[in-house]
Amino acid sequence: MILKINQLSLDSISGVLFIAVLSSLIIFPQALGFSKGRVGSFTMPSIRLFQLNTMDEDDDSSAADEKKDGLSIAKQRRVRFFASLPQVKFQQKKLYFGDETDKDIVKTTIPNMLNYMVIPIVACVDTFWVGRLGDALALAGQSAAQQAFFTIYLLVSFIPNILAPSVASAISSGNVKEAQNRVKEALFLAIFLGAIGTVLLAFFPKFSLNMMVLSRDAPAMEYAVPYLRLRALALIPALVTSTGFAAFRGLLDTVTPLKVSLAANLFNLIADPLLIFGVAGPLGAFIKGIGVRGAAIAISGSQTLSGIVFLNLLLRKKLVTLRGIFELPSWKRLRPLIVGGFTVLIRQLALNVAFLTPLSKAQSIDPSGVQAAAYGIVNQIYSIGTVCNIAMQSSAAALVPSARAKGGDDAARKIADRAFAWGTIIGTVIAILQFSALPFILPLFSTLPEVQEAVKVPALISCFVQLANGPLFAGEGVMLGLECFRDLMFSTGIGVIVMYGCLSSPLGKNLNGILFSMLVFNVYRAFAMVAHYFKIGPLSLDRTTRKVN
Repeated sequence: MILKINQLSLDSISGVLFIAVLSSLIIFPQALGFSKGRVGSFTMPSIRLFQLNTMDEDDDSSAADEKKDGLSIAKQRRVRFFASLPQVKFQQKKLYFGDETDKDIVKTTIPNMLNYMVIPIVACVDTFWVGRLGDALALAGQSAAQQAFFTIYLLVSFIPNILAPSVASAISSGNVKEAQNRVKEALFLAIFLGAIGTVLLAFFPKFSLNMMVLSRDAPAMEYAVPYLRLRALALIPALVTSTGFAAFRGLLDTVTPLKVSLAANLFNLIADPLLIFGVAGPLGAFIKGIGVRGAAIAISGSQTLSGIVFLNLLLRKKLVTLRGIFELPSWKRLRPLIVGGFTVLIRQLALNVAFLTPLSKAQSIDPSGVQAAAYGIVNQIYSIGTVCNIAMQSSAAALVPSARAKGGDDAARKIADRAFAWGTIIGTVIAILQFSALPFILPLFSTLPEVQEAVKVPALISCFVQLANGPLFAGEGVMLGLECFRDLMFSTGIGVIVMYGCLSSPLGKNLNGILFSMLVFNVYRAFAMVAHYFKIGPLSLDRTTRKVN
């Protein structure tokens, strides 16, 4: 019986991967060297992956392409590879680490990294305190409500994703007025869409949870509904924070957002235990613990504080005015932002499916809530490492368009190559650190032995997911910076199909299989990012050569 199930799993995975590869050839035909003919049909010259040395009918042209500045194609590849690595020099008995490109990347990535890490660390603290209640259903309910909140948040926060590259490009080219207009329009849309999301989550929490995460009669619904209703109050402030953060990234200022994030989340760290458990002694009559709802109030309060501070900073930087926030932009101004954001929105929808489907599967595995609680813990641990890679994504999304506006494609390619190298290094280091820390941190999240046992193997699989995240997030940052939103949408959509196929197989019937499906999802997307960058992206040398020819 076991052999039969395993064979079925392998057959399902093989079928899904075959469909994914076939879909990739349809969507990215240029990735295998196909070119579009004049009559609109695809012609098939010899396949050239990463500038392989093959000859077609134009022997003279191909021979000329094989040499550039006296270097063979193989030599060019080696030179480019070593140039992409972080630079280390030893001069006058001193070790010098990094050139100007490395310094630019590190200067923007480290504050980004710390800023992004604050959020999941605080979320882990929330999970820690809720776990101290000793109720697996409370932990599962909080996890479900958090996922529902972030689903709506990600759905309506597509505008900030394209704001940073726009601001960076405008500032680098000296067009300050354009940057101000983009920030104003992004804030207007963030508040408008946030208001719609707030009404949905705050007034219809059970409907929202049922549509996205939990079944109508799920035991965890009792805890998830009040948490989500209170959590929804911070949706607009969270979107204002995201917009402000994107605007400062476009200015290549990542230190100011870090300071705001630290101050706001310090409030959450202090308020969490007080509101969940209350205060002993004379103050106990005034500050009483309210359980899971206290965690929702604490994190909502911190995000509201952050939104107010960011709005004040944008006003002081004169990137926006109070009148401008509530002034309805013209359709002529909004149209490029909405059209450009539409493909990002579709990608966000695909990512939401990717986030919600594993959670829904985990919630339905057993009625006790043990597997769902274990998945929530794995998700919290995994997210701490993931945000480091997201920091590289954000840095690449701002640095690449800035370099391109100042120095053209060659300057942008240099930054992008180095971003891929740094991303791969960061992903590897995170995977090693997470693997080493698992025996020490897993027991902290729950006092229940069955939850501690259920979380071990899934947490181990998540370490391998971190390895793929390095080139994946670096590549996504480059694509965002180059405004390749459509191709990014396609690659994400195909990845979701791959993961959904895995989850529909017997892999989706246990927590280990769910995490393995996530691994397949991220590995496929990482491959797509690398193939796009080197073969068909705006900075691809193959594409440049084809244009010249």
